[in-house]
Amino acid sequence: MKRTATILLSLLLFTTYCSKPGSEINDVISTSASSVPAVSEAEKVEEPQEQVDPTESISRSRTNAITNAVEKASPAIVSITVTELQTGYTRSQDPFFSFFFSRPVQREVQSMGSGFIISEDGLVVTNEHVASESAKTIKVSLANGEVHDAELLGSDELADLALLKIKGDKNDFPYIKFANSEEVMVGEWAIAMGNPFGLFADGQPSVTVGVVSATKRDFRPDPEEPRLYMDMIQTDASINRGNSGGPLVNSEGEVIGVNTFIFTGGTSNGFVGLGFAIPSDRVQKIINQLKESGSVSLAFDPGMEFTPMTRQLVYQYGLNPIPGLLVTTVNKDGPAYECGIMPGDIIIRIGEERVSSEMHAWALMREFEEGEKMVIQLHRDGKEYEAEMTLRKSVAGR
Repeated sequence: MKRTATILLSLLLFTTYCSKPGSEINDVISTSASSVPAVSEAEKVEEPQEQVDPTESISRSRTNAITNAVEKASPAIVSITVTELQTGYTRSQDPFFSFFFSRPVQREVQSMGSGFIISEDGLVVTNEHVASESAKTIKVSLANGEVHDAELLGSDELADLALLKIKGDKNDFPYIKFANSEEVMVGEWAIAMGNPFGLFADGQPSVTVGVVSATKRDFRPDPEEPRLYMDMIQTDASINRGNSGGPLVNSEGEVIGVNTFIFTGGTSNGFVGLGFAIPSDRVQKIINQLKESGSVSLAFDPGMEFTPMTRQLVYQYGLNPIPGLLVTTVNKDGPAYECGIMPGDIIIRIGEERVSSEMHAWALMREFEEGEKMVIQLHRDGKEYEAEMTLRKSVAGR
């Protein structure tokens, strides 16, 4: 009986112990689990990393916005070789005869410049002083080594631009696009591309890099010539002989201007950090007219005709010897008559620029559009006055 009570008591105690939460058994299990040592960060197995080739890394670092722009634009850059006939004079073999007379002779002269293709069918833009109407033959060399004959579609001396067309039926030429020159920022990258000193022989254009130094620069480099450069883009990208007609490219590989001339500061040492390009907006305006008609015309009719002042006119009509343009006729239905201009008036200024020749006057008038107002300073009867002309009506031939 005593043994039976002992067994019953033992079973009761076992059941009570096992049913308690947080019992020693659970503590043992917990203690055993916590006794397993944790894996340290150093002992964790790291996944294998991809090995980078140092050469490939360096190659990637060499690629930038400028190299991308050059790669994009290079196929459309061309070298232009022009052959012209120039007339000279030579002495006769007879000493007595040659003392009084010399005979004219003609010889072929080659010159080189740069340009760029603007369409798949082979339209090429360059400077007029590179390819003009006096050209006998024009050859265009591409970066891929191809050489093609080209013809002159039109040229404009005042704007110093010419439009060429590569001969043949090929319609898959690489070409370059124009950017909006009004959006050009001073300080942004500027890349000059072309054929300086005829170094294009290996098929690759030369590339020089600088920044846009300034915009809207106005120049008349030679007072004896009618060319007038307005709103020019200034750059310190090196431009040398042979770069004329090549593009000034932005970091997106688009044309912002046509490289045209450099300023040497009165020295003969070549480039000194001042190069100038015709802005792309003006270029497109001129070449669109050259493509359509082969010439450039005013967008309005001034309604008058004029001629340069000469000594003969001064003596013949008793005029004041004032440099300018003598108004010869005025159309009664034109804007010149409406603003008070009369025959016999002498045009002194157009806008803010003093007029020096008839061609110079037409170049100045090109800066105005139909609907605008143009101020003209005139001389009449010993006095000067201004006339404000409202421009209207398009006229062909200028």
